[in-house]
Amino acid sequence: MSAGVHAYLRSVAGERARRAGPFVIRFDEHDDAPPFNYAIPDDGVAPTADEVAALVAEFRERGRMPRLEYVPQAAPQVEAALLAAGFTVEGRYPLLVCPPGGVVDAPVDAAVRVSLVTGDAGLWAAARVMNAAFDAPEAGEHDVARLRGVLASGGLVATAVDTDGGDVVGAGQLGGPHEGVAEVAGIAVLPSHRRRGIAGAITALLTRAGADAGITTPFLTPADDAAARVYARVGYRRAGEALFISLP
Repeated sequence: MSAGVHAYLRSVAGERARRAGPFVIRFDEHDDAPPFNYAIPDDGVAPTADEVAALVAEFRERGRMPRLEYVPQAAPQVEAALLAAGFTVEGRYPLLVCPPGGVVDAPVDAAVRVSLVTGDAGLWAAARVMNAAFDAPEAGEHDVARLRGVLASGGLVATAVDTDGGDVVGAGQLGGPHEGVAEVAGIAVLPSHRRRGIAGAITALLTRAGADAGITTPFLTPADDAAARVYARVGYRRAGEALFISLP
């Protein structure tokens, strides 16, 4: 499982990925937000101090905070090398997966319609909700272009619409598959509509539709216990741990 997640993360870095020694780095030239700029180590590597220094230099040259998101079980010797270089742990998060056929429809305590979107109007709405929910700057063309890229890679984007007022109040995405593995990410619900089951409904839709798109191992990393319970209700189970670590 951990090797599959690492392979997927490297694939997401795309053609513009940089390599620094035993690390593959994903950079977003338009957005310096940490979730879009991070490195993934090669599996089983034991990086030297010089290799870690070269990794840091790649980030510094681009005005980005040196940062990694990876599965420590796949590269158990990396963390010690990073800590020795001054990195600090941002968080350790459960790595959850939903087994084939394991998705469950969770009840929704709201009048909403959850559906997949493909056109620019839906992608703009999804981007606006995601940015608003995560306190990011107002959505712009680059945010929408990123979602277009998700669709182009074979992934999915979904929104939740309040049927009473017609407003888009939730959104989420499932990346394009790499060898059947893909990440559920950006699950967002506006504050006015939280705690009504909308996040679970979006996740369930993406997971079920992902199976038709060739995604056999959807995974996600919830930010806290409350989010983990939401995903557990729709069929996700713990399969490991993800480590986020950075050098401020």
